[in-house]
This record gives sequence, C-alpha cells and structure tokens, in this order.
Amino acid sequence: MNGHRTGIEGGLALKISRLLAATVAAGVMLLAGCANETPSAPATSAAGVTGNVTVFAASSLTEAFKKIGTEFAAANPGAKVTFNFAGSSALATQINQGAPADVFASAAPANMKTVTDAGNAEGTPAVFVKNQLVIAVPKGNPKGIKGLSDLTKPGLKVALCAEQVPCGAAAKKALDAAKVTLTPVTLEQDVKQALSKVSLGEVDAALVYRTDAKVPTANVDGIEFPESAGAINDYPIVVLKNAPNKTAAQAFLAYVQSDKGLAVLTTAGFQKP
Repeated sequence: MNGHRTGIEGGLALKISRLLAATVAAGVMLLAGCANETPSAPATSAAGVTGNVTVFAASSLTEAFKKIGTEFAAANPGAKVTFNFAGSSALATQINQGAPADVFASAAPANMKTVTDAGNAEGTPAVFVKNQLVIAVPKGNPKGIKGLSDLTKPGLKVALCAEQVPCGAAAKKALDAAKVTLTPVTLEQDVKQALSKVSLGEVDAALVYRTDAKVPTANVDGIEFPESAGAINDYPIVVLKNAPNKTAAQAFLAYVQSDKGLAVLTTAGFQKP
C-alpha cells in the first residue's frame, strides 16, 4: 500500500515538475516576444543620408552654416557637408557654368532668379531667413558715426559691396532712401571682404549685415540706422537640378529649415522669414 502511494506521489511530483517547466518556458517565450516588439532606437533626422553634400552659400552665412553643417553631419554619420562661400552673384555664375553643387543658398532673390531662370533649380526656392544692414565701425566707434549721413564726413573712408552683390544692392537702396550720396574708397565682391576692411583698420566704416558685425572675431561695432528697415534681404535656398547627391541635398535643406537649423540662424542674428 505504501509502495503504491509512493508511486502515485512520485508521478504527481513529475507532472508538477513538467507543468512548472512548461510555464517557465512559456514565460521566456512571452518575454522574448515583448522584446521583439520594443521600438527600435529613434532614427536620425534624415535616415539613410550618406555621401558628400556640396553647398554653395552666401558669405554672410559662413559661421551659421558651418555650425549647421557640423550638426547635420553629427545627426547623419554617413554624410559630410562641403561649403563654398562667396558673393551670391559669383556663386550663381559658377552654378550656371556647370560647377557641381547640391544646394544653393543666396543672400537675395535676384541672384537666385539667375539660377532658376537658367533652369538649374529643382523646385521652387524657399526663403529661410532675412538679414538687415548695419554700419560696421571699429570697436568704440572712434569717429562717432551715428547714421548714414555721417558717412559723408570729409576724410572718412567707407567700404561698400559692389551693387551686383546683395549687400551692395541693399546698401544702395538704404542710401537712396536716406538721400545720402557717398563715394566709397573700395567696392568689395562680398560682405566679408567689406567687413575685413574695417577689422584691419583700412577704412573707417562699411555697410555690412547685422550678422557679420555680430561675429566676435570681426572686432567691430554695428551701428543701427532706420533706413535699413526698408532694405531687408530675403535669403532663398534650393536644391539644384543637377545635384550629385539629391537625397542628401534635400535632407540638408530640410535641416536648415527645421527648428534646430533656425535656432542656429537666429542666434547668429538672422531674422525669421
């Protein structure tokens, strides 16, 4: 009798052991299934973006775009951004002559129109920021310049951008509005060159963008003047028709227009579109 009971108890223990093993196995499978359903790590801002992106950009965008380029590359480890900074008119000419580029960011719609009229833009350009002129003077403003009329003082040396360059066209518009006529000692092909004349002490003042005067290394003060409000430049950007890397170009353009890109640009002194 005892032997029979022992056999029953042993069989019962074996069944319980098997049931527990099956329960544990089911639990492991359930956990594995849940693990498979766990969302993957968030994708980068432009998943799958690789290769080089060549950006032709107005010289006034130099500092801000370099920072944006670094952030874009960090978000897309397979991508690299190469910049060509110069006057917008020169960049438009290079593009229309077949220079390989993916993106064009101009400091004025007129230079962008040169590219779109030639059929070299992919889609419609979008204005992503605006910029405004100031009078750049050496630190401390030793000549006491307060407005555009002060630029006509005898012996004062002034640098301007050439009229075909966006900063030059804006300067002409502002000077006309103020009814001020002056003869610059030099006409530069981009705003950085005009600014450098002040930084190096070669001129007493120059009309440049507010963003350029804010760059710490420029070592200048920016004098605001009311007529600049009527000569604000729109900055359009577009992917180019013959872009060697259109996918990356479109991703870069999207990043520039994103909240992160706009934060960099507004910190640099650009205005929202």
